[in-house]
This record gives sequence, structure tokens and C-alpha cells, in this order.
Amino acid sequence: MAKLTFDPEALPVDSLAGEPAVAAERLSVHWLRERFAHPPTWIREEFDERRMRKLTGEPTPASVLIPLVAHADGLTMLLTQRTAHLHDHAGQVSLPGGRVDDTDTSAIETALRETEEEVGVHRRHIEVLGTLPDYFTGTGFRVTPVVALVQPPFELRADPFEVAEIFEVPLAFLMDGRNHQLRTVQIPEGGGRRTFYTMPYERFFIWGATAGMLRNLFHFIRA
Repeated sequence: MAKLTFDPEALPVDSLAGEPAVAAERLSVHWLRERFAHPPTWIREEFDERRMRKLTGEPTPASVLIPLVAHADGLTMLLTQRTAHLHDHAGQVSLPGGRVDDTDTSAIETALRETEEEVGVHRRHIEVLGTLPDYFTGTGFRVTPVVALVQPPFELRADPFEVAEIFEVPLAFLMDGRNHQLRTVQIPEGGGRRTFYTMPYERFFIWGATAGMLRNLFHFIRA
């Protein structure tokens, strides 16, 4: 898959998703445990970047962890900035994860293994809550998002080949539709127009597949 042919940060903001922020009481460990244990009927957003890239064939299965860090003063989400030399999603903000290995027994196992390999968080610190709908990327992956609580203290150890930086964003910021921007790009060679979400936070630019998966977490929590 070719590298990006456009700079998503340089594109103008078309609009904001604009939904009100998730109520603060829902952004707690106890509430999230209950929500995943007894999920409601909810409407997800459909994301399939393959259509824009006209990809064919079976997508490669992969998983990511959506790690919600349970600090005493509130939940944050742990994210990574990928290194610039990678073949897929180089330099982008990502959730820890990767493609399924032959030895993995489930999507959850893939997410836990990849998280330990990429950022050094051992699974003893991780409490899996559940999964969200698969996300199909324009790079040919079918990604299963695995939502989990992460209990500090824990040590971080970035894989220098894949991870340039590890950082955290307050969950309250990400679960506010007023921080969800919509931007549009014209895909070359007859690819049509693609509208995607961005969630800039301080010096980090969250967009694409990561932002799309976070939108479905937002819908699931606010349902």
C-alpha cells in the first residue's frame, strides 16, 4: 500500500459532528463495566475504507486495544505515535495492536500480545471489557477493537521499531462530539471523495481508523 498522498492536517474542517459530551458519570470504571456487561441496543457508524481504495480479496485480520487507564482523577486513553518508516499508517496516531498471529487464539489475545510487545504493558494490568464492531481499513485490514481498563501503576516500554511516542488523552475529551471534526479529501485515480474524522489534541493529530473506532466507542457509551 502506498504512503499517504495528502496531508490530513492541511485539509480544512468541513464541520463538527457536534453531539454533546458523554455525561461525566458514564466515564467511570464502574459504569463502563456495567455497560459492557449489559450492552444496550445502539446504532454504530459504518466504516469501510476499502470501498474508497477499491480493494478486493479477504482483509487481513488484526486487533487493537482501546486502553482506558484508570487514574484516580479520571480515565484517559493510551495511544501511540507510530514511527515514520513503517509500511502501513506510518507516523500516525494509533491504538496498540497489529495483525493476528497463527498462535493467537482470539482477537482479544492478539490485542493483549501486541500491546505488551508495542508499549510494554503486561496483561496482568489489563481488564478486558468487550469488543466493538470491526473496522475495515484502506490498507486491507479487518480490525477488531478490544476495549479494556488498564490499572496503574505499570511500566511503559516502547518498541523502538514501531512506536515513536506513547501518550495519554483524557477520555472526556475524546467522548465529546464537539471535538470530532469532519474533513474531506479527493482520492486520486477515480477513488472518489472520502470524508473522515479527526480529533486533534494538543500536538497530536488523531484521525482515520483510530478516530473511526473511537466514534463507535462514543456511540456505544452514549446510547
